[in-house]
Amino acid sequence: MSNDYPYAARYPVNRTLPERGRARDDIVAELAAIAAEEDAMWESGKCSGTMYCGDHDHYRFLTEVFGNYAHVNALQRDMCPSATRFEGEIIAMALDLFHAGATGGDPVGMVTSGGTGSIAHAMLAYREQGAARGIDRPNVVKPETAHPAFDKACHLFGIELRRAPVDPVTTQVDVDWVADHVDGDTVAVVGSACNYGYGTIDPIAELGSLALERGTGLHVDGCLGGFILPFGEELGYGIPTFDFRVPGVTSLSADTHKYGYALKGTSTLLFRDRELRNGQYFTLAGWSGGKYASPGIDGSRSVGLLAATWASMVHLGREGYRRYAGQIFETAQRMQQAVRTHRELRIIGTPSFLFSFTSDEFDIYLVNDVMRERGWRFNGQQYPNALHMAVTRPQTQPGVVEAFAADLAAAVAHAKEHPDDQPRSGAIYGGVAGGLTDEADDFITMVMAQMLDTQQGLPPA
Repeated sequence: MSNDYPYAARYPVNRTLPERGRARDDIVAELAAIAAEEDAMWESGKCSGTMYCGDHDHYRFLTEVFGNYAHVNALQRDMCPSATRFEGEIIAMALDLFHAGATGGDPVGMVTSGGTGSIAHAMLAYREQGAARGIDRPNVVKPETAHPAFDKACHLFGIELRRAPVDPVTTQVDVDWVADHVDGDTVAVVGSACNYGYGTIDPIAELGSLALERGTGLHVDGCLGGFILPFGEELGYGIPTFDFRVPGVTSLSADTHKYGYALKGTSTLLFRDRELRNGQYFTLAGWSGGKYASPGIDGSRSVGLLAATWASMVHLGREGYRRYAGQIFETAQRMQQAVRTHRELRIIGTPSFLFSFTSDEFDIYLVNDVMRERGWRFNGQQYPNALHMAVTRPQTQPGVVEAFAADLAAAVAHAKEHPDDQPRSGAIYGGVAGGLTDEADDFITMVMAQMLDTQQGLPPA
């Protein structure tokens, strides 16, 4: 078995189902020890994104709520009608936050399993809407910076994906290019608010005008920024309008499990009109097991996630979200200012709560190597090589910005002194800038091998 398999040296590895089960207390103690060690990576505030709330009291509250409904299946609404309450109110609160009710139409939504789930359901809805209009070879136009979930969804649903370039300075999509590549088979164009890589918001108003003119849909991907940008706007941070107030926006995704501070595994997908949403319903009336219907791809879902998401939203309220957003935006500005004090570094685009920086004088991963040694975990990027910091609540702790500034200064000094060194880290989504091998390709190969080993089962000892 690979030496890289986690915890193999400390705990038994289950290659077969145990003949005799283990005591509950032993299992709980083992997992509590592992969880405490792993939490230490982000509790310091040195981890980009990932842990958006970072408040163990809030997590305990959500876990308590989840526990009441963890075992309940959202399919059985006759046994658990509260699932309808939770889901309906989550959708209603999200529609209100993004001004769907003030725009006419018949706004509706759904709760999905996460950002990829919301994006996939949106692409399915547009494909089905296009099919109803006689489009049998649909295409979608997205900015290159838009999330890979669009690529995945188009691959799965047989949609041609056209990737629009972005302005290298603003990192916003080239609207003229989009206009030139929208045709009669285009079922939707995409804009990000904000994009994952740079924290910049595409020109949604311009895209909305284009979508209206060409008679196509416009999906706004607010999976990352959706539950923080509205409060940044309220606080005066100059956030451009990106939601249903923009004519032409026909759908919007926003993850509750990010800046909505819910548990992992929930997102909202919202539609300006019911007709677009209804296209992805699946029904099968003639099955011997009974009449079957589902509002989306998923079948069984735990009501625990619905309950915990609802609880997070109604507990925090607008005031709570606004307060946390203010702290995050202020922290992000201070961290960006620390970057700007180094002439060798350059912030990419015009970011908000999330920013990315690079260097035109040396490989930025030389900076990352030193920062990682000091406990920092950034998200890595390429074309150009860059480091991305999604500011979350853990960074708002006292002393974190000061530590960032001090460690960054030391890292820049190291990079200036060793500009010809080979960086030990590289860019891989979700495993970021984290390779401690000599070559980034080796790190990527190792990570992919671990994923495949996990999916295929463990090899013999």
